[in-house]
Amino acid sequence: MPGHKLAPSILSADFAQLANDVDRVTDVADLLHVDVMDGHFVPNLTIGPPVVESLRKRTELFLDCHLMVDNPRVLLDDFAAAGADGCTVHIEVGDPRPAFDEMRTLGLRVGLTLNPETPLDAVLPHLEQIDLLLVMSVHPGFGGQAFIPSVLDKLRAARRIVDERALPVELEIDGGIKVDNAHLAVAAGADILVAGSAIFHADDPAVAARGIREAAWPSAS
Repeated sequence: MPGHKLAPSILSADFAQLANDVDRVTDVADLLHVDVMDGHFVPNLTIGPPVVESLRKRTELFLDCHLMVDNPRVLLDDFAAAGADGCTVHIEVGDPRPAFDEMRTLGLRVGLTLNPETPLDAVLPHLEQIDLLLVMSVHPGFGGQAFIPSVLDKLRAARRIVDERALPVELEIDGGIKVDNAHLAVAAGADILVAGSAIFHADDPAVAARGIREAAWPSAS
């Protein structure tokens, strides 16, 4: 349902049994969040199109690829061919409009994101061009970080602007989302919650994911 979406982040899954971990959360997930890091824009290096291609063969879930990379345009063709459903690029790497145009041509959902220290004003000129705005609630590059509460003000402001303009833009939040803060993110305006370690580091990822969903949207559970 609109505004009630949970996206387990496979960054925190066990890559030795990634397909099994995805299977464990499929019934409680609305989409899968795929963190792509290039070792330049962020210090870590993670996965690329071959892993997305393997995932596509195993799941019908929407594959939400977050490109934490210096030059996302060089990867878009490969991610689309691998089976990605949407890609999200960072405002911090420069003018995102060429990447938006390419994503539209490739049939990808268009996402834009900003880091915790980046002001919301940086993305406002692009709201009419995107399908999704991702507000980072940790500094990108590492899983398992603590949630930064101050980003909720930014999320509230984004929610107000999107609603005032009646824009078809979903608001996503990523970083440190757990049972005890999921409701705060939703109250601030999040449509999509990304959660990684809180799900995949639990003894039972499905139970953990269901707990976050129930905490976030108790009336829908």
